[in-house]
Amino acid sequence: METVTVRRVIAAPMADVFDWCATTTNYTRTPSVLRARLARPGVGAPYGVGAVRVHTWTIGWFRERITAYNPPHEFDYVVDRSFPPARHELGRMTFTEVAGGTLVVWTTTCQVRLPFGAAITRVLAQPVITHVFGKILDAADTALTANRADRPRRVDSPGDQPAVQ
Repeated sequence: METVTVRRVIAAPMADVFDWCATTTNYTRTPSVLRARLARPGVGAPYGVGAVRVHTWTIGWFRERITAYNPPHEFDYVVDRSFPPARHELGRMTFTEVAGGTLVVWTTTCQVRLPFGAAITRVLAQPVITHVFGKILDAADTALTANRADRPRRVDSPGDQPAVQ
């Protein structure tokens, strides 16, 4: 199993960033996410616990289930099914107010279920996941700060590179 973490500061209020990131249809604002939809609403909120999100990326198909939902601080998910097949232990997005906006930390732990899956995950999947997560967070930054005259330049946290654990 490999863990990938992408960190980004988005110059917008925490609640706005949380809502944007929880709403899976926003992910299609990047070229790597071809389709995203809410297949089943969650308890108490459309993207709350039990919600099922379905994504088609250029590299595969993923059916995610929200397992924890604590707006505007964090939500967790697990990939129940995917193609190519993968083992997934945890996906988590956390949101923290910081100087200049909201720090988003997006972490996923997974392994491709193919022969030599760990090596494939490390060599191929990690850079792709890091790239796509980064592009989704770039889209959030653009969407949430586009009309602000005082918009600062994008601020990446020091950990914007993949963290392998």
